[in-house]
Amino acid sequence: MHDGFADTPHAEPLRRLPHPPPAERILVIRLGAVGDVVRTRFAFAGVRALYPRAQIDWLVEDRAASALDGIVGLDSVLRLPRRGLLRERPLGSLGRLAAFARELRARRYDLVLDFHGILKSALLARASGTPISVGFETGVAREGSARLYTERVAFRPLHTSRFERNAALVRFLGGDVPDDPPPLELPDRVARELASVPSGSIVLHPGTSPETRYKRWDPDRYAEVATALQERLGFDSLVTWGPEDEERASAERVVAAAGGAARLAPETPTILHVLELLRRSRLYVGSDSGPMHLASLAGIPVVALFGPTDPVENAPFGGLPARVLRRDVGCNPCREGCPARPCMAAIAVESVLEAAHALVARPLPLY
Repeated sequence: MHDGFADTPHAEPLRRLPHPPPAERILVIRLGAVGDVVRTRFAFAGVRALYPRAQIDWLVEDRAASALDGIVGLDSVLRLPRRGLLRERPLGSLGRLAAFARELRARRYDLVLDFHGILKSALLARASGTPISVGFETGVAREGSARLYTERVAFRPLHTSRFERNAALVRFLGGDVPDDPPPLELPDRVARELASVPSGSIVLHPGTSPETRYKRWDPDRYAEVATALQERLGFDSLVTWGPEDEERASAERVVAAAGGAARLAPETPTILHVLELLRRSRLYVGSDSGPMHLASLAGIPVVALFGPTDPVENAPFGGLPARVLRRDVGCNPCREGCPARPCMAAIAVESVLEAAHALVARPLPLY
């Protein structure tokens, strides 16, 4: 059983550059998915600190571009039209990719940093014509992409969090990743639109993406948590939900079973709204998903419920108090999941309550 405060190993590059490569125009690449782009934002703060006056752009797939909402210090977002490319015939896709590569070359970058490490991202880095490209060494970089970089980052230990893996690339350049979450820039209109949301609630997020239903914890157990949090600690819960109909249905089930201890969160049409809602809260409780990492970005403690996924690789950001709950049932971690979800069923309500109490009893960070 893993039941404790998140503490993932520090990723130390096996070598560091003697000085950061000189660069006035930098391209950062992390194409997707939303949760991975969010986790790379923490490393971006270290890149910006290394290059305070450089033009820094980010290349991301259009379906994940919203994960960059509210970022501070980024000059431009370049959207790779994945959706359009998937709808086209192969020759049409190649033509659009060639046009996109010409646009990248026209920007004349001095340095490209590939945090993704797959063949597609490495080919885009090469197509940009940038003289210096930095990516991960084989073992982290996949599909042979490491051969396409001019500088390759190897680090130890390999089994660490995605946050630390990204930090290793920044350390290779001669910088580091700040201990605190990076600053957020949220429009005033978003705060006004969520003015009715009470401050200081505990957020319960029972949903995950449709592809990862096997990560979900039973909604009735979330309701038990909400009821006990109100009875024992006097805290109300706010149940959040994503864009899928089944996520809202699950959230409504939690609220109905909680008997007044929880209320349904309002619709959050953008990630900016999610971040504003989280920033008003005191604690997040949910399974391994993009919203869990958004909670870290919003600067609030996290109780993370892990079953099939690796609790080290996918751990919450280490710069904030967090508690990871996971039971070893003999077949986890796994990549496929199963409908029975014995690993999620093994997480007890009382364990979640103990973790929540440990975190809300601590002084909260101020942001």
